[in-house]
Amino acid sequence: MQTNLTDFIKSSPEGQEAEAILRACVHCGFCLATCPTYQLLGDELDSPRGRIYLIKQVLEGQPVTQKTQLHLDRCLTCRACETACPSGVRYGRLVDIGRGIVEKQVGRDMGAGAMRYALRQTLSDSGVFASLLKLGRLVRPLLPGKLKLSIPPAALTPGTWPATRHPRTMLVLNGCVQPVLAPNINSATARVLDKLGISLVKAENAGCCGAVSYHLNAQQEGLDHMRRNVDAWWPYVENKAGNGTRHRVEAIVMTASGCGVTVKEYGHLLRHDPAYAEKAARISELTRDISQILAAEIGKGTSLFSNLTLGANKSKLSFHSPCTLQHGMQIRDVVEGILVAAGFELTAVPDAHLCCGSAGTYSILQPKLSQQLLKNKLTALESGNPVQIVTANIGCLMHLQSGTPLPVRHWIEVLDEKIEKLGRV
Repeated sequence: MQTNLTDFIKSSPEGQEAEAILRACVHCGFCLATCPTYQLLGDELDSPRGRIYLIKQVLEGQPVTQKTQLHLDRCLTCRACETACPSGVRYGRLVDIGRGIVEKQVGRDMGAGAMRYALRQTLSDSGVFASLLKLGRLVRPLLPGKLKLSIPPAALTPGTWPATRHPRTMLVLNGCVQPVLAPNINSATARVLDKLGISLVKAENAGCCGAVSYHLNAQQEGLDHMRRNVDAWWPYVENKAGNGTRHRVEAIVMTASGCGVTVKEYGHLLRHDPAYAEKAARISELTRDISQILAAEIGKGTSLFSNLTLGANKSKLSFHSPCTLQHGMQIRDVVEGILVAAGFELTAVPDAHLCCGSAGTYSILQPKLSQQLLKNKLTALESGNPVQIVTANIGCLMHLQSGTPLPVRHWIEVLDEKIEKLGRV
């Protein structure tokens, strides 16, 4: 694609990156068939190709309107288009750049700006989020139906977190909403890894990965979250944590794929920060989804799963692969392989590449489109009559659970539960 960027952007690092991405696009249109919003709305401007044209116009100095902003806002950033693109167009980065510029030029009205500010401050701070959720649960019986359903019930008490006792040590991201909504996910991960001879530790000062702020166009605020996590993790990477951890961590484990895809990009996003570029690149290099850790151990011939396939009655699961896992991190068929190896039966899921509509804060800011996508996704997930649905991201988990009576859980919890039951037999 030919470009002629205007002076305000062309010499900046963002402008140079955007121009390279734009020039990679060959207008083929393969992305249209994979775009959830284009499938729902049928508008070229609500497709990746259309949004690329809009961003190109912005970068070339053409007038920016609220209509431009609307079409960019409607993008889920699911990145299914990146998986389909034969030219390797890094659409996710381009839309972040475009949104940031449009935000500065168009702005928001007071209500929309306040909503986005509140989401950033609430969701990225687990203490604030926990307090507000507790208050919401107290008044839940008094709320009308739809609003009542939006407040999740209290989470189950997490099980025991094993003591640090193995030479092999890994870090885990605490996160922001996951410890409040589903604290057992990281505890289950610690128990499974403990049985593989790996101790899982957490750095208390590490919190939100930065995705919430960054994707709501408060990009400097998001980068500050990233720097804080780098600072919290770096003593463990250097083996100078001073908390009894005897060995340098060999990986940083992600149990929420939405966080994982962001942390994997720390090195790129902080590459122009002289104080953090090298450290951030190392953090990204160490980052692994929990499925990658377990798949590697299975590849080494671990005996952990040897008894899990015994018995004729297999639990029938439907696996929802989050967009951040299959398109963002490009991890496909790995979780499914682990679950099959552990003796679960997986149902077929039609159109598994399409987004469920959660997409961070999308379900709050674009509720109509989000609910349409949720309905379609649940129809696909329930088509094989599973006994429960499993996924790999807390946002998807809560979104799916809001629309189905079937239990929705993180797949590592289901695996941990099966291992524990077999250990008691």
